Amino acid sequence: MKIDDPDTIKTDLLEPLDYDYRTRRDIHIVIEQPEYSSVCPRTGLPDTGCITISYVPDHTIIELKSLKLYLLQYRNVGIFYENIVNCILDDLVAVLQPKKMTVTGKFTPRGGITSTVTAAFP
Repeated sequence: MKIDDPDTIKTDLLEPLDYDYRTRRDIHIVIEQPEYSSVCPRTGLPDTGCITISYVPDHTIIELKSLKLYLLQYRNVGIFYENIVNCILDDLVAVLQPKKMTVTGKFTPRGGITSTVTAAFP
């Protein structure tokens, strides 16, 4: 099995949309991807879990199909949990420039150990 490098993730798939109510009020958006998968870079075994993206938009929001296609790219990528949430956060912040954002990965148990990793902006 070939394991792809994290640098193969294309951020140009992420499509921002105008947040039409930005001059009226802030909103808090929570998006969950409960079927996230990638590959352990050491063992080649699949890693699965739930990625939760929580943010307060400024001028733009994410188009959900583009986010789905972006996250699907990780399926064959060898990447550690800590790097996953940081990469997703960095990519989304670069595209959306939100007021604030948190990305949490709650990964399914392997060998009796579960991991939850959170990265935040700012």
